[in-house]
Amino acid sequence: MDPVWTTTVLLVPCVVVLTAGLFYLYSTVVGLLSKTSVRNKVVVITDALSGLGKECADVFHKGGARLILCGKSWEKLEELEDDLANASDPTLTFPSKLVLLDFGDMDSLPDVISEILECYGCLDIVILNSSLKVKAPAQTVSLEMDKLLMDNNYFGPATLAKGLLPSMICRRTGHLLLVNSIQGKLAMPFRTAYSASKHAVQAFFDSLRSEVEEYGISVSTINHTFISASIEEAETPSKSICSLLYSKKPLGVTPEEAATEIVKTLSNKRKEVLIAPSLPKMAVYARSFFPNVFFAVMAAGVKHAEASENI
Repeated sequence: MDPVWTTTVLLVPCVVVLTAGLFYLYSTVVGLLSKTSVRNKVVVITDALSGLGKECADVFHKGGARLILCGKSWEKLEELEDDLANASDPTLTFPSKLVLLDFGDMDSLPDVISEILECYGCLDIVILNSSLKVKAPAQTVSLEMDKLLMDNNYFGPATLAKGLLPSMICRRTGHLLLVNSIQGKLAMPFRTAYSASKHAVQAFFDSLRSEVEEYGISVSTINHTFISASIEEAETPSKSICSLLYSKKPLGVTPEEAATEIVKTLSNKRKEVLIAPSLPKMAVYARSFFPNVFFAVMAAGVKHAEASENI
């Protein structure tokens, strides 16, 4: 046998094993750094009562963060606080601070901002995780609903961020992380107001990122397809083409997957993350590079859905 061929045959598996080993070592180190990146940090989580909010609260609490949990129900916030305390070692964790927050009540935000700042006197991380969803034809959505969507999905997070920014600017450190929908990147049929609010908040934080970089403040956005619900809460699968881009299963992400990505993003300070399978990612790129094709597919999906309903 040719010595060169023999050497090649033996060398390839060694390179593969070595590469895999280095990748595993890198992943392990990154994982360890991610778990310690929030220790002793003051972390604000909005909508902490949602599936993702609870998962983030659990991860950060066990990681030694000083949590400020925000939500609409005081009783449920207290239940979450008790669950976190019972599931962790009190000698290694901090008691959570609770703040009532409802983005639908914009008049209450100045008091909420003051209360958050008074909890520890400073902030390190703010996770803006709240969303109000509506699915309906545009002509059936009232102006009141449009305004409520904009308050919850745009004006609320933007106002909270602006109110907390001066504290971060004074300390010249901080990280704002927006948990946003993939519809901040592309719009879907029957979600006109929802998509508009998600585009608006995406643009706000994209613009803000450049403004605050000189103060050492990081701004990250995470766009996901859908936070998966339990099997009991799952919707009946739709047969429309466009539904494939925005369905709970199989294209959604679990709260655990999303929380892991959030921790990684905070650790490596990535500016933008898209959590989505191949098909939704292709849709985002198609919208940018082949808009006519994308719009044709969306229109075909609507017609297909209407035809299916008439059968």
